Amino acid sequence: MTGQENDGNSARLHALVATEDIKGFLDGMSGLAAATMSKGTGERIESAVTLVRRKRSTTIAGSSDDAILLDGIEQRLGDGPCRQALRTGTAVLLTDVSTDPRWPTYCQELAASGCRSVLGIPLQLGTDASAAVNFFSPATGVFTQNTIKDATVFADIASQALRLAIRISAADDLAGNLRAALESRTAIDLACGMIMAQNQCSKEQAIEILRRTSSHRNQKLNTVAEDIVSRVSGADGKTTYFED
Repeated sequence: MTGQENDGNSARLHALVATEDIKGFLDGMSGLAAATMSKGTGERIESAVTLVRRKRSTTIAGSSDDAILLDGIEQRLGDGPCRQALRTGTAVLLTDVSTDPRWPTYCQELAASGCRSVLGIPLQLGTDASAAVNFFSPATGVFTQNTIKDATVFADIASQALRLAIRISAADDLAGNLRAALESRTAIDLACGMIMAQNQCSKEQAIEILRRTSSHRNQKLNTVAEDIVSRVSGADGKTTYFED
């Protein structure tokens, strides 16, 4: 790839960061990866990306339904170029599914699906996440040293954009969690105030009434609080009284 092409890919990838979620970003990234490699090799290349984040389920995206199916073979079997690239942090080439001895079942299923060679490239994301991109080709001899170099350059650019997308996603998640916590806290405070007014009790006693009700109903504390606020405010035409 030329410097101009690298700049173009960088701009497109960073534009994808504004996508609503990580899955959307990865879909766009895998599509761009496939288009870039197809242009460079003169062959139709499919691409799939696997993202692993701490305390999150694995996220998989692909340039097409075929790419998702091909990547799914490796995910189901538990090993292959992408998994090895994730473990080692280095590019992994499967030159020919008919001769490579490392993953016999995987190679057999790839061949049956019309794929002859695979290139796995890791993405450098830091300690809290890891990712790799698989490139699939229906022909052998496509992934040359120059091709691998181009794929590695693309992966370096993609890593920068993906790190930014992950940080934005984490910030959005944190904001959502804080908003939910504030909403929950507000409902609990309102419910406590209503219980205090109805029962002429202290806030500590009101919280204890809430906790007992939560335990008795087997519901979360904020769910009970929201129900109390709804009922006492007359939203459903009923008023609930609590006894200490």
